[in-house]
Amino acid sequence: MLPPDLPPLPALTRAEAELIDRYLDAVDLLGRINPARPGGTYRGLRAAQALVRTAAGLRDALALMHQRGETELHAATLARALRVLDGERRVARLTVPPEHTG
Repeated sequence: MLPPDLPPLPALTRAEAELIDRYLDAVDLLGRINPARPGGTYRGLRAAQALVRTAAGLRDALALMHQRGETELHAATLARALRVLDGERRVARLTVPPEHTG
């Protein structure tokens, strides 16, 4: 049995798509660095090193949008794209996990 089809991505400019991709890359890396999550320091170090490159890509995507006259972020459209790309689950790894009481 195949999983249900995901809703289609909303129409995005190339720069918006690049922004979403780099943003989610940064979120994934920050999730690996999160000190409230289990994992080793080496894994966090590697993620932090990659975050520098990812942040530069995020900056470049935003700069390109600005240069092209895309001065406003269309939050509703970009939020829809983030949801389709599993952004809610990915961002959840940035939070402090609930305390276990038992």
